Formats: sequence, C-alpha cells, structure tokens
Amino acid sequence: MTFSAKKMIKQRKSVRTFDGKTLSDEDRKNLENYIHVLTNPFEVPVEFCLLDAKEHQLSSPVIVGEHTYLAAKVKREEHFEIAFGYSFEKACLYARSLGIGTVMLAASLSRSAFEKAMNVQEDEVLPVASPVGYPAEKGSIRENLMRKGLRADERIAFDELFFAGSFDKALTKEAAGEYTEALEMARLSPSATNKQPWRAVVDGNKVYFYEQKSIKDSILGDIQKVDVGIALCHFDLVMEENGVSGRFLFEDPQIKAPENVYYIASYERIG
Repeated sequence: MTFSAKKMIKQRKSVRTFDGKTLSDEDRKNLENYIHVLTNPFEVPVEFCLLDAKEHQLSSPVIVGEHTYLAAKVKREEHFEIAFGYSFEKACLYARSLGIGTVMLAASLSRSAFEKAMNVQEDEVLPVASPVGYPAEKGSIRENLMRKGLRADERIAFDELFFAGSFDKALTKEAAGEYTEALEMARLSPSATNKQPWRAVVDGNKVYFYEQKSIKDSILGDIQKVDVGIALCHFDLVMEENGVSGRFLFEDPQIKAPENVYYIASYERIG
C-alpha cells in the first residue's frame, strides 16, 4: 500500500467545488498508474479511466470547477457491487494522498455521456463516477447546503452499527479489541445520501458484514452494496495497515438478522 489508509480516511471528505486548475502532469501520471493496477479481494475486475470533461461533454449539476473525471465500469457478475465500491474507494483514498479531491456521483451526472465515453456494454455497468481535481479553498453555497442537508459529517454511533456474536448485543469499542480501529474507519465511510447501510457482527476470528437495505435496486444494481464495498475497503486496508492478515469469504453464518438486513460477506482473521 502506497499511503496510510487511516490518515487518508480521516482526511478525506467529498469535494464538489474545485479550484479550476487541471491536474499536474505528475499527479495525473501517478493516479493513472495506480488505477491501472488496482485490484480488489473479490477478484472482480473493475476498469478505470481518467476522462477529459470537455472532450467527452461530461458534467454534473452539483460540481463546480472540474476538468477531469475518474470513471469505472464493471461486468454484472457475482459480487460486482461490493468489488466496485471497494476498488473505487481505494482509488479515491490514493487520490487524496496526492491532494486530489473526489466525490462519488451516481444520480447527479450526465450518465449517457459517461457510458459512451467508457464504452459500457450490455453486460457492464457504471455505478458511479467522480470529478478529480484540487479542492477550492471554500465550498460553494450549493455544496455547503447539500452537506448540511445530508448531514454529511454525521455518522451512526459505533454500538448501533456493530454487534457481538448476534444482533441482540451491541459491540462496544472496548470489547471490539483488534477490530476496533478498522470498524471505526468503516463507520466513517461515505454512502449514498449518507444512509450508512453497513452492519457487522464480530464473532471470534470472523467479522460478518451485512447491508441494511433502504434504497431499492435500479438498473445500476444495488447501490447500497457499493456502499458496503466502501466500508469493506476501509476495514480491510486498516487491518492490513495494523499488521493483521485476513481474507474475505462468502459463508453466511445464518445469524438471525433484523428486517431488511442481509448478509454480504465475512472477514476471517488468519493466524
């Protein structure tokens, strides 16, 4: 890993107002090199590209001062949403390490233009894209109002998201042990309309991740699974940075879950 995940997660926030400058040649080259070798632990390929906004007529009504977009597409195969979320967030964290701002956009972008620029095929999907550039010193009035409306800086409490052994027992930071920091960084993840759909049950050397579903699927798939993929990225990178080895599995523990809460994946600590 070429950056401190913990540091970048704490620093990163969605940027919708940019200073109007194009990426430096060095920053663009570094970001391109990174996204072209970026992988995820679910072995689902995600294809990235940096796109010129003017050349491809790309835009978003909520973005100001951008020249370049980071876009990605993925085939509609098993686990594609979480793989996409994991990969895209990893790219955003790396961008932040270069001083580049990002914000994931799904609904508020010129989708047909993005899909044309990325040559999205029938068996592929482009769930989100992001402007990439240098943040302006001050956000626009529209951006500030959006952040306030979404309560973008607020997060659900740790013990309301994470559980010990079952969904009947809340997990405290003290009881979470070596998972505490990684779960806290997962808690800070961005999500569509700040719904924060990730949930987790810790049981010994395994952490079972779930989605609390509150947004209906669309032609893009389950956007909240993309959000869970972002949280999995935070969790996994921080565990790795803390020197803990682990892997993701797809073995439903059949734990009784609340209504509209669905199993996604398991993390198993190794050693």
